[in-house]
Amino acid sequence: MNVHLALLHYPVYNRQRQVIVSSVTNLDIHDIARVALTYGVRRFYVVTPLEDQQQLVERLLSHWREGHGAHSHPERKMALELVSTAASLAEVVANISGHFGKQPELIVTSASAAESTLSYAEAKKRIQQQTPLLMLFGTGWGLSKEVLSMADHRLAPIEGTADYNHLSVRSAVAIILDRLLGTNGED
Repeated sequence: MNVHLALLHYPVYNRQRQVIVSSVTNLDIHDIARVALTYGVRRFYVVTPLEDQQQLVERLLSHWREGHGAHSHPERKMALELVSTAASLAEVVANISGHFGKQPELIVTSASAAESTLSYAEAKKRIQQQTPLLMLFGTGWGLSKEVLSMADHRLAPIEGTADYNHLSVRSAVAIILDRLLGTNGED
């Protein structure tokens, strides 16, 4: 399977719709890596331009891949082996392109509705074509217009049964991957 994930911490919005760099969180890294391994994702990129945040991620990964955590929780080590850091989305695209010999299709996610979206059934078909796909998830208050405009496709938002629609990114990743890659969902 050629599905990759990128969790972007820049460029994303804050509450005032200003473009910011959001902070990396330990829980997002652990939980998304575990979901990614569960569903056969090839690579999970944590994207931040801030060197101190990249170093924080690398220290966390080192603990779980080589340190005490690797020995006490080998299943966590397996999940965190999927994680790579990157300074930009362009770096992620270049990495995937170098590995596959062509650029990945970019699929963005958003809690907001849009005029033209890719249904989950259509996205599943794209996954089955074995083209490298990069699914982009945003932190803060969502991906910037710049990122949304770069996408080849915008996945339909998750719609619950209540008027409330503000899931954590790790919850959204889990739901979306289950819908797209799970074996018990609708086709």
